[in-house]
Amino acid sequence: MSRSMSLTPKNRVGFIPMSSDLPLGVRSSAGPETCFLVRPEQRIVLKVAPTEIRNDAHQGWLAEIAFSTDDVSDARQYLLAHGFQPAPIQEDSDGAQSFRVRDPEGKLIAFVQRSPSKTGYVPRSKQISLRLIHAGFVVNDLAAENRFYVELLGFRLYWHGGFKDDSTDWYELQAPDGPDWIEYMLNIPAGADHKELGVQNHFSLGVKDVHAAAAELRSRGTKHSMVRRSGATAKTAWMPTIQTAHASKSWNSRRCTNHAAILIPPTILSRDGMRP
Repeated sequence: MSRSMSLTPKNRVGFIPMSSDLPLGVRSSAGPETCFLVRPEQRIVLKVAPTEIRNDAHQGWLAEIAFSTDDVSDARQYLLAHGFQPAPIQEDSDGAQSFRVRDPEGKLIAFVQRSPSKTGYVPRSKQISLRLIHAGFVVNDLAAENRFYVELLGFRLYWHGGFKDDSTDWYELQAPDGPDWIEYMLNIPAGADHKELGVQNHFSLGVKDVHAAAAELRSRGTKHSMVRRSGATAKTAWMPTIQTAHASKSWNSRRCTNHAAILIPPTILSRDGMRP
């Protein structure tokens, strides 16, 4: 599979493209996929959007968020014991194991266990970010999601705030034993279209200097990257993408985000030379 793709993170963000065999807990469901390495334990995956998603203007295109775990079998049994229906554990050729389950609002999440990499890792010199730090997604029922992420999985409140001082539009939960977090995007209208959902459902890349990162992205041809204040103290550089690339966070049976998978139209894959 060719990797010369101008609209993906490869050229603009500088991530390392993985081999055509989906690695380390990233398993194909259908059609071509492209995987980019952020760091040894974190990836961004591009997946072809199913027809029913492409034809529905009110569907978000963040396919799934995956969290690392120290014991994938134990995590699955724990969810089963609490009434959830996780899919069977799958094992990749490199020995990584993973399973998927839907949260109370139907969002697909995955849990991945892998052994530490035995090969040396050197990030690319052009790589804008070295870490996925959080993922955000639309939440309609705060109490139901908290019963899952807080009471069951052990996330803890990190910060919450809103467009006004007395409102809560963003609700952030830190991973049980790691620095990453997830972000509930609250008060989103039920009829939100794809453009709006593409902003609200997102993953976030951490950088040391957001102004320098935005300037570098502009120099690489991302014309509309901009900086705005996000949350209590953070600043965010926005890039216009199919699914807002501001994004990813993680649960880990104890640590960090494993990967974020994004749906994209097949025309983008084909027109940039990424046919099988």
